[in-house]
Amino acid sequence: MSQSQSDVVMIKAIEDGVNVIGLTRGSDTRFHHSEKLDKGEVMIAQFTEHTSAIKVRGKAKIITSFGETESDYKK
Repeated sequence: MSQSQSDVVMIKAIEDGVNVIGLTRGSDTRFHHSEKLDKGEVMIAQFTEHTSAIKVRGKAKIITSFGETESDYKK
């Protein structure tokens, strides 16, 4: 396993309907995966050779090796 622990992101939904979207690497950035989380659900994601970014839409706590933050998306 070549991925380090710093490549892991934990997302905990604070409200229903949080969208977690994986974006691809390469010359064209595209959506390649999407998950919808309900309040209290947790997703652990990892950056890979295919995933260069993760977008979170909705109220969620995001925890990485760099620290914690909360998304502040308003509908």
